[in-house]
Amino acid sequence: FSGADLADGSCAHPTIPGRVSPLLPANHVTMTKGTGLVHTAPAHGMEDYSIASHHQLPTDCLVDENGCFTEAAGTELKNKNVLEEGNEAVIKMLQAAGNLLKEEKYMHSYPYDWRTKKPIIIRASKQWFVNTADVKAAAQDVLKKVKVIPMSAVNTMLEMLDRRTFWCISRQRCWGVP
Repeated sequence: FSGADLADGSCAHPTIPGRVSPLLPANHVTMTKGTGLVHTAPAHGMEDYSIASHHQLPTDCLVDENGCFTEAAGTELKNKNVLEEGNEAVIKMLQAAGNLLKEEKYMHSYPYDWRTKKPIIIRASKQWFVNTADVKAAAQDVLKKVKVIPMSAVNTMLEMLDRRTFWCISRQRCWGVP
């Protein structure tokens, strides 16, 4: 049967008892990348977030800022690093439940940290968005006091700030990290 036969269906979540997951059609999944139906992790990537938003699904993040499963992922996975022992724990859980049809090594295209050369996990974090003239004016005033080399770049930056409508105030990264 084709993937289209399963569209609008659902399945039991493989690791969280009692949770039902919808099977959703997605354009970013192709014959070479999968079936055309996806499981979603809305808090871990733009494509999944878009699909989940379209279907009014919650944006649950089961991974903390250290890359470990949270309590919401279940007691068997809690505090396990997703890319290390957490991955092995999920495989064992699927095997124990008789839900693993095939296992094979696969080189995933994770984004990598430029410093450590290790894979990173994209995860949603809380942001605060403001749309006020006061923030814009304050940012422009402060920028005028900054020594910029070459000085001609200041006008470009001021124009960019003037065009910006929304501001995201975030403390999700350490300062100095690109």
